[in-house]
Amino acid sequence: MRDLELADWRERVARLYLSDVDLAGFRAGRDDLFATHPQSPIPQTDRPGFTGLRYFPPNPEAVVEAPLRPATGELRVDTAGPDGVVAYRRVAVAETPWGPLTLWWIEAYGGGLFVPVRDGTCGQDTYGGGRYLTDTVKGTFGRGVELLPGDRVRLDANYLYNPSCAYDDRWACPLAPPENRLDVPLRAGELAYHD
Repeated sequence: MRDLELADWRERVARLYLSDVDLAGFRAGRDDLFATHPQSPIPQTDRPGFTGLRYFPPNPEAVVEAPLRPATGELRVDTAGPDGVVAYRRVAVAETPWGPLTLWWIEAYGGGLFVPVRDGTCGQDTYGGGRYLTDTVKGTFGRGVELLPGDRVRLDANYLYNPSCAYDDRWACPLAPPENRLDVPLRAGELAYHD
């Protein structure tokens, strides 16, 4: 039944991302999922005392539109787990005010857009391995990364979130490659799970 629970988790995540709730409603919905769902990345032992995820305050300056330029090449990540080696293909680079960010396509059945980010807050205020702006395989559509006409993209760093491995070592997560590491601090989105 774990597979059906996982399917339900992904459906609920996708519904939340595609809903019309504002940022506060989105965060409340996410907290509820993390507190109650059997597939939550929060360890079972932490759930009775779980009061919600921690976030930077909403930051309007963390929302930018940027031009996209084509990109080529591939990155392979050995997960050292059941997923084996996962291939990611560069599809575009967003020329953001923070620095260039590569948008990746997961080269697996169904594929999906993936934007991992490691910024100047990582290891201090936020998870040291970085955060994700989107991973559409996991249902995170439209809030952090919105494709616009004319080879442009809207990025909202208020939706940066921790990968599952930030909560529990039982998860293996692909982290931001060097080209998605920014020197500037993005004081937006989710904070580290542990102080």
